[in-house]
Amino acid sequence: MKKSFISLLFTLLLFGTGRADDLKLRYARPAVGKKSYDSYKGLVMAGYQGWFNAPDDGANRKWHHYTGPNGFRPGSCTIDLWPDVSEYEKTYSTEFRFADGTPARTFSSYDASTVDTHFRWMWEYGLDGVFMQRFISEIRGKSGLKHFNKVLDSAMQAADKYGRAICVMYDLSGMNPGDEHFLLADMAALAERYAIKDHTKNPSYLYHNGKPLVAVWGVGFDDGRRYGFDEAETIVRGLKAQGFSVMLGVPTFWQTLNGDTLSDPRLHELIRMCDIVMPWFVARYDEDTYDPRFRQLVCDNIAWARANGVDYAPLAFPGFSWRNMPENENSVQIPRNKGSFFWKQLAGAIEAGAEMIYVAMFDEIDEGTAIFKCTHEVPVPAPGSTFVPIEPEIGNDLYLRLCGEAARMLRGEKPLDMQFPSFQE
Repeated sequence: MKKSFISLLFTLLLFGTGRADDLKLRYARPAVGKKSYDSYKGLVMAGYQGWFNAPDDGANRKWHHYTGPNGFRPGSCTIDLWPDVSEYEKTYSTEFRFADGTPARTFSSYDASTVDTHFRWMWEYGLDGVFMQRFISEIRGKSGLKHFNKVLDSAMQAADKYGRAICVMYDLSGMNPGDEHFLLADMAALAERYAIKDHTKNPSYLYHNGKPLVAVWGVGFDDGRRYGFDEAETIVRGLKAQGFSVMLGVPTFWQTLNGDTLSDPRLHELIRMCDIVMPWFVARYDEDTYDPRFRQLVCDNIAWARANGVDYAPLAFPGFSWRNMPENENSVQIPRNKGSFFWKQLAGAIEAGAEMIYVAMFDEIDEGTAIFKCTHEVPVPAPGSTFVPIEPEIGNDLYLRLCGEAARMLRGEKPLDMQFPSFQE
């Protein structure tokens, strides 16, 4: 009894009091420490953008991925969700105000304490880990490379600290022909810097099929990209030659080669060269249109992948919003419906036979897909900056909870239940 009381007291001191049910969830988490990740199978992992900057954070990028056409101020921004920063060590004041007149504050991904907080949440709620994005269009430049190297440094340390899986993911959006060689050189440098090929030294780095995994996103999309299958094949073959396994991020209709996908069977040849295929489903459906068409699509994808000797990672996203993106002002908003939309996708993927799941995204407040903690009370709206609040009836940690619940069901630690979780012991 005395030992339990001391442990509980330590938890209170470390994490704060919070709500009673939140404390119980956190107290149930396993001990902090390194953990070896030998396969993506059995894991629920999210994409991690890590691209937000604030003035005075040391990166010299000012407000980055927050700004609209006239800076980051009421009437000009690109984010639709507002982060709950009550647990962050460092935050930055903005020109936005809440209804009571207090300034709204936000975070910078450049701060190691921010990344540590995010990985602590992953550990507390049972999200297995993240794919760390490296945007070719950004890391080509000195400023972008400095930023994303710093974020990755922080994430590698936090992954070890909290026993979370971590994997590098290259986003090819904006890539030019020739940049494929830059990518291969960058990955070789990262492998050496973080001892990625020595699993005993870096157990948190995600392996698959006996090799460290690298994800490459953005192949086969029918949206006029400057690079094509030649560059993609060079990347896949190059990574394989360096000793990596590869996950390929492809469009929604990759299997039938229509819709958002280039009508070229070479895409299938590239997929067969890889270890995992992951389709992009974000903004392709809402809760009403997901079932039965896209639920069946996951089943069909799984069957194709198994027949072709490739593993398959379906995607789930909590909602979507592009309200404050100037060029997408009138785009369709996909409501979260208090988590029911997200849960239908997670449970549906598991029921279909998925062995791993990709969540988009951990921190994507630009497109309204973030699963981390965001606010119920958003800053005062203005034309061009009308934010989407988290519904007041749910906790700001609901989407993290749902990820943890899905991970337990995916691994068979508890039976699959298609009903929305109650989170009651």
